[in-house]
Amino acid sequence: QLQIVESGGGLVQPGGSLRLSCASSGFTSETYAVGWFRQAPGKGREAVSTINRSGTKTAYADSVRGRFTISRDYAKNTVFLQMNSLKPEDTGIYYCAAGTIYYPEITEATFGMEYWGEGTPVTVSS
Repeated sequence: QLQIVESGGGLVQPGGSLRLSCASSGFTSETYAVGWFRQAPGKGREAVSTINRSGTKTAYADSVRGRFTISRDYAKNTVFLQMNSLKPEDTGIYYCAAGTIYYPEITEATFGMEYWGEGTPVTVSS
C-alpha cells in the first residue's frame, strides 16, 4: 500500500500563491504517475493536473492552465503543485493520487489512480 501525504494548503487572498506538496516513499523512481485533484464544497471531484512517471508529460484542466504548474523531484520523493493567481473558485480540498498507468487526457486521469492521500484544504478568500 503506497502512503501519500499532502501538505501546503491554507488560506490565501485572491491573486496569491500556494505550493502544494505530495510526498511518498514510492516517488523515488519512475514507478508512479501522479495527479492532483480537488473537490469544492458541494461539488464533485475534478482533476486539476497530472504528471507521468518520467516527469516528461503533464496535463492541466482548462480552468488552471497557465496558473498552476506540476513538477516532481525524485530526490525529495515529492510532487509539487505551484498555484499562482489564485481565485475564489480554486477553493476546495486538494488530493494527491498515484498510479502505475498514465492517462494523458485530464478527463481520464482518475482511471489510472490507485492510491490517494487524505487531502489538504485550500481556501481563497479576502
